[in-house]
Amino acid sequence: MRVAVLGGDGFCGWPAALHLSANGHDVSIVDSLVRRRADEELGVQSLTPIASLADRVAAWQEVTGRQISTVEFDVAHDYDALVAFLDDTRPDAVVHFAEQRSAPYSMKTPWHKRYTVDNNLNATNNLLVALIELGLETHVIHLGSMGVYGYETVPVDLPEGYLTVSYPDRNGEMRSRDILYPTNPGSVYHMSKSLDQLLFQFYGRNDDMRITDLHQGIVWGTQTDETELDPRLINRFDYDGDYGTVLNRFIIEAAIGYPLTVHGTGGQTRAFINIRDTVKCIRIAVESGDQVTGRVRVMNQMTETHRVSELAELVADTLGAEINMVANPRQEADANELVVRNDHLLGLGLDPITLDSGLLVTEADLARKYGDRIDQSRIPAKSYWNSNRRSAVEGSSD
Repeated sequence: MRVAVLGGDGFCGWPAALHLSANGHDVSIVDSLVRRRADEELGVQSLTPIASLADRVAAWQEVTGRQISTVEFDVAHDYDALVAFLDDTRPDAVVHFAEQRSAPYSMKTPWHKRYTVDNNLNATNNLLVALIELGLETHVIHLGSMGVYGYETVPVDLPEGYLTVSYPDRNGEMRSRDILYPTNPGSVYHMSKSLDQLLFQFYGRNDDMRITDLHQGIVWGTQTDETELDPRLINRFDYDGDYGTVLNRFIIEAAIGYPLTVHGTGGQTRAFINIRDTVKCIRIAVESGDQVTGRVRVMNQMTETHRVSELAELVADTLGAEINMVANPRQEADANELVVRNDHLLGLGLDPITLDSGLLVTEADLARKYGDRIDQSRIPAKSYWNSNRRSAVEGSSD
């Protein structure tokens, strides 16, 4: 299949592009390289040294004999370039990673909030409109977030996107319909993913588009089978307070002897997935596109749930570390329960990787290998959800 990967230079996009290519697909990457510029803005670098995109794809061809083409433009703001690219490549599937992916980054300042909404919604809308304009029947696979559901404790297994509701009409007759599970985003980033859902529902219904929306959990791990083939193919490893996901941050902290930073009570329960499973899920979604008919297909892309405090204890016991409970910069409940359905991906053949697989040790070894690249001042989270959270965090450090 011809597959375009928008945002194919990023943490999930790069290994996904390699995995698709390794499995015989003709892959093209579109990226504006904005994630690299965010490193410059924040004054932090990936733990792992990242080659240029040109060097990455050259290394991939050298190692495997497979070609990945690349083009640089901004999907959110260069609509003409997007149309020209899609018209030229006419992909069977487009994997849409071209969005700002960090909740803390989206909450840093008014500019970051505006940027996240502007970039994420424009990128999604531009892609859908361009495909319609060209009359392409391309299957769109979007990387969404489990965070669209919110993290309230509800005694129900979170369904995959839709909730069946019943209600009486004006004649007293009971009606039943499927609706999107009510969203409850916890950040501007998660709000943008919630709004993406509405764009998909509208264009899917109005223009008979084939769309898969993957509600992904928190990604942990760094390397995949493909990125391990050559040092020039290595994936990003973000550890800073803005882009470092919680488990990767814990691994870094344990590797360098820095106390594990558990926000608030640590009672927050989250959904997780290993990066190796992320790329497999993307491929499974691409290759099962002929099953997408009618309404938007929503799949929960996660493999397990953990309470953050329990996760910290697991890392501390496995790698040897102290745990430090710190004030929470986020506006969220102190604790929640979370049970999630992921029947679609399991039914399509996913064999999940879990945290007891020994990969924690492998990731810690990687962190120690590049430990001289760590700036410890960048580890603490310094993006505050509101003024009350800022006061609570800053007051706790006095």
